[in-house]
Amino acid sequence: MSIDEIINNIYPIPDSSRQSLKEHITRVSYPKGSCLMEADKIVPYIYFIKKGIVRAYASTEENDITFWFGSESETVISMKSYVENKPGYENIESLEDCELYKLETAHLRELFNQDIHIANWGRRFAEKELIKTEELIISRQFKTALERYKDLMREKPHLLKRVQLGHIASYLGITQVSLSRIRAEIK
Repeated sequence: MSIDEIINNIYPIPDSSRQSLKEHITRVSYPKGSCLMEADKIVPYIYFIKKGIVRAYASTEENDITFWFGSESETVISMKSYVENKPGYENIESLEDCELYKLETAHLRELFNQDIHIANWGRRFAEKELIKTEELIISRQFKTALERYKDLMREKPHLLKRVQLGHIASYLGITQVSLSRIRAEIK
């Protein structure tokens, strides 16, 4: 997906504003297994995924808990760093070789002050990220693992083919054995 499509999917802005934004965006590539963002560190940039899959997770003494997957056209961000310029909570790693668009947060803040269209784009971007977080919290609180798995099948079926079952089970908050049972029940 092109950066123009990604920008416009967040919120359409005039060509001149989009061009100003694109002047601060670079393409980068990371191999599978790369750490894009580390917990407890300020992350001074955001990514937009051109190609590949990443996961966000938190580490405990026993294991890693996956709470988000991102794939083509999605944004990779530490909201705590983006909003408050403070260390984030999450680790984000590439699960495949990834091609990304990278934008320095400081440049984006400068653009917010210079261009109302980009400022509105940034507001809309933050609103969409808030809605995703809200949906995730509600799903975790009120849906069963089976319902969450069915949602994943419906909304992001490509993840089931491209992501290890251990990460999927962690994302659903269950063991791999329980995930196997759910998959067998659905068949």
